Amino acid sequence: MLGHHYTRTFLETAVASLNAGCNLELSYGMRNNVFMHIPQALAMGNVTLQMLRDRVRPLFYTRMRLGEFDPPSMNPYSSLDLSIVQSPEHRNLSLEAAVKSFVLLKNVGGTLPLRAQDLPGKRLAVVGPFADNPRVLFGDYAPVPEPRYIYTPRRGLETLPANVTFAAGCREPRCQHYSRADVVGAAGAADVVVVCLGTGTDVETEAKDRSDLSLPGHQLELLQDAVR
Repeated sequence: MLGHHYTRTFLETAVASLNAGCNLELSYGMRNNVFMHIPQALAMGNVTLQMLRDRVRPLFYTRMRLGEFDPPSMNPYSSLDLSIVQSPEHRNLSLEAAVKSFVLLKNVGGTLPLRAQDLPGKRLAVVGPFADNPRVLFGDYAPVPEPRYIYTPRRGLETLPANVTFAAGCREPRCQHYSRADVVGAAGAADVVVVCLGTGTDVETEAKDRSDLSLPGHQLELLQDAVR
């Protein structure tokens, strides 16, 4: 109603939302709260009591499963602390999820996978603004993990039996100030180069869209220099 003008009134918006299956509102306070108009919609016959029950049921089912209506002593979630959340079992699950979510678009010449047994004595260079900056690795609405549990590409590669060098080239994803010499120096002396590029919340978030999908700033130039 306010932004897209799909509806004209709060009452009409409430009815349209319920009919579409929406059962939860992120409101702008009580004043502009759409679902506060549900009683009026019910009284006017625009929605039925059974529809309201159908919409409310999954909300309260979830809240009950979370133990919101139980005494804290009966709620297992009340006693969770960081030692449980960041337990080895859960960290291994995160690692498995990361490995299984990687998407390999191209593997010319069978370059990948890099095998640890083949790396002793080899020189690896990891370059780019995403190579060793924990802050830019997480997307919009992501949690903020404990720094000790964050493995940047550089930190991860340094666990391998290889000589790893690093050059960011530019400190932030916008990459307005680019140090070509650092990247060329690191990449030119390496047997394997890992280039870490992207956007991150500095460049795009909710309500901050981009007009194209190009790499920001000098990132494409950084990639071309590393390839050369």
